[in-house]
Amino acid sequence: MLIPILIFDVALVAWSLHLMQEAFEQQEFSLMLAGTLVSLAAASTLVVYFLMDRCLGYLTQANIPLS
Repeated sequence: MLIPILIFDVALVAWSLHLMQEAFEQQEFSLMLAGTLVSLAAASTLVVYFLMDRCLGYLTQANIPLS
């Protein structure tokens, strides 16, 4: 499950870099803001994935039924 999420995050980072490059060339603040928000979305996706991975790992080690 990690590979698709990593591919998605790499795509988000590439998109944010593209937006920021366009913002720099056109002197456009809204594109810079959009690039920042997209990069924050990529970072938050990874944070949530690792938090859930640790939580599910803890639950499966503690023999707590998930359903």
